[in-house]
Amino acid sequence: MVDPAGDELLASLQSELERGLLGGRRRYDRVQVAERSGVPLDRARRLWVAMGFAESEDPDAVSFTDGDVQALQTIAGLVDEGVIDPDDEVSVTRALGQSLSRLAEWQVTLMNTWLVEKAASSAAEGELDLDAVRAEVARASVDLVPTMEALQSYVWRRHLAAAAGRALVGPGEELTRRTLVIGFADMVGYTTLTRSLDATELTRLLERFESTAMSAVAQGHGWVVKTVGDEVMFAASDPVRAAAIALDLRRRVLAEDDLPGIRIGMAHGEVLVRFGDAYGSVVNLASRLTAAAKPDTVLVDRELAAVLADDPACVLKPMRSLRVRGFAKVAPFGLREPG
Repeated sequence: MVDPAGDELLASLQSELERGLLGGRRRYDRVQVAERSGVPLDRARRLWVAMGFAESEDPDAVSFTDGDVQALQTIAGLVDEGVIDPDDEVSVTRALGQSLSRLAEWQVTLMNTWLVEKAASSAAEGELDLDAVRAEVARASVDLVPTMEALQSYVWRRHLAAAAGRALVGPGEELTRRTLVIGFADMVGYTTLTRSLDATELTRLLERFESTAMSAVAQGHGWVVKTVGDEVMFAASDPVRAAAIALDLRRRVLAEDDLPGIRIGMAHGEVLVRFGDAYGSVVNLASRLTAAAKPDTVLVDRELAAVLADDPACVLKPMRSLRVRGFAKVAPFGLREPG
């Protein structure tokens, strides 16, 4: 049954929150926002979609704010100043949109949980006070959102400094072509677990696994490239540190009673670094080695094994050659700790 009062409340709350988040009301259609920003309409539409936002089916819909005008001017300014290559404008915008979209989804979940708890607390004390709920939404946009924005700006600046430091270590290399170790860590039996765990249990499992993996990678002076379901992709500039990350991660997972086993595969060589991700045959080989590894083992390619041969913290064992899709026969090495 449709609840008109409930729908009206939701619409009111959405309007209240949106006004606070967007920094003002919607006041321009697509033609007006293009004219005010000085960005041609077709270019503005491409950038809007690249950021991950759907266009209104009504071309005359008033959908844009002064913040949208400023954003278009900022992107155009970065291109004019030579910071962004004109050919990369849409790709850069898409990468930014995709990264922040995932962050926004998590933050909205956090905010919704907080607001629901506030509403439930109000209802428990008597009749639900709609004005109080609206006040909490207004406070979220005034107080909570700027606090989260400041925190994410801090984390972003820290990561920016770390990434800049890594990029400046090898000035002889192109920034888009770098010699790295790429690794993948994959939870064993994840598909089976998804059929036996409820949503809450699965969320806790993924959180525990990601937390363990990211801690090992960060403390080993590597960085997480991305997480995809039950798999974490990481990178390191130093092969010795990459090996230490893999062994430490394996050790941590084995020590956790509530985590299943883990497979890790790593490869060393030149990769294409683009918008925070990594591409190329080294990445593909690391992924294939991970899939071929037995539970609770680490497989590395021949190039990485050669670099680690004199490292006393590593024991390397030649393994049987593998037929790997996309490659000729691959001769991997098992990596383990001494003793």
